[in-house]
Amino acid sequence: MAQWHCSQRTQAGGHGVGERLAQCQDQSSRHAAELRDFKNKMLPLLEVAEKEREALRTEADTISGRVDRLEREVDYLETQNPALPCVEFDEKVTGGPGTKGKGRRNEKYDMVTDCGYTISQVRSMKILKRFGGPAGLWTKDPLGQTEKIYVLDGTQNDTAFVFPRLRDFTLAMAARKASRVRVPFPWVGTGQLVYGGFLYFARRPPGRPGGGGEMENTLQLIKFHLANRTVVDSSVFPAEGLIPPYGLTADTYIDLAADEEGLWAVYATREDDSHLCLAKLDPQTLDTEQQWDTPCPRENAEAAFVICGTLYVVYNTRPASRARIQCSFDASGTLTPERAALPYFPRRYGAHASLRYNPRERQLYAWDDGYQIVYKLEMRKKEEEV
Repeated sequence: MAQWHCSQRTQAGGHGVGERLAQCQDQSSRHAAELRDFKNKMLPLLEVAEKEREALRTEADTISGRVDRLEREVDYLETQNPALPCVEFDEKVTGGPGTKGKGRRNEKYDMVTDCGYTISQVRSMKILKRFGGPAGLWTKDPLGQTEKIYVLDGTQNDTAFVFPRLRDFTLAMAARKASRVRVPFPWVGTGQLVYGGFLYFARRPPGRPGGGGEMENTLQLIKFHLANRTVVDSSVFPAEGLIPPYGLTADTYIDLAADEEGLWAVYATREDDSHLCLAKLDPQTLDTEQQWDTPCPRENAEAAFVICGTLYVVYNTRPASRARIQCSFDASGTLTPERAALPYFPRRYGAHASLRYNPRERQLYAWDDGYQIVYKLEMRKKEEEV
């Protein structure tokens, strides 16, 4: 650049060409010498920085190996001291007064598919990112033909984020890649579900009396068409006196779930305020097809999901520690409590605000104190021994 500039000046001048050319050559030589000196000074610093980086990488690998060994030791100790299966029998489970509710027949469920698998182990965990507040939901549509990611942040909100694919969601400025879908009513809790192109969620019914009455603690299920952005159906959930089914997740009253068999709802009522209830729903009409009183306690429960007609309830402590599936209930009666595995979840940050099972991928999409996590599941046949 200096030589070109000097040549311009040489052409413009009519005399002293040789002197100016010599000055330009001196400047070029001086600049080249300065660059060599700068390079010679920087090379040792770069070598030191590279050595420090390698040392840090080696130290990090060593620490990671130690953590993995400790994790395996903890897993071994936990398998040597398994928790007792969650089996409780009382009159409300075996057909006493608790069966008087509408549709609560406690009859065995007739499977509509040949799905006969149960969880053997929660194999691995992948933390995708941190998005939103401590409570929320993220999921895929298990029946959808696209890779869209749906994110519903908060326990009382009316706007869902939709990302074209998982890669877009993991970007640093992810919200800019998302489209927003606004529903006409705010949802309640983190029990929403995306299924077959529809968003299913619970809302407080309009005109609910504040001081008790028949509508006290009831919820209305909404079926919202995500493409058309319209409400296509709604139904008051046929259970009175609803209470949060999970003792550690106080904002959720109805937790919707999908598996190979279809649509389910996990809930609890004041009629039996110690245990969870399960209902099979018709995804077309929102009608309740069957209901069951399960033996799974509400106390210390944080979330649940359904696989092949079996409800799996995840328990934790407060403050949060390591979560574990500690109770299962098979609506078809195939999987007995003695044959059910009770696996721990891998280490993580806090407590699950929601868990969504994807039967196509055999993965769980979890919301953990604002972190979005994917768990891979290992399956086995229900008839196999643990």
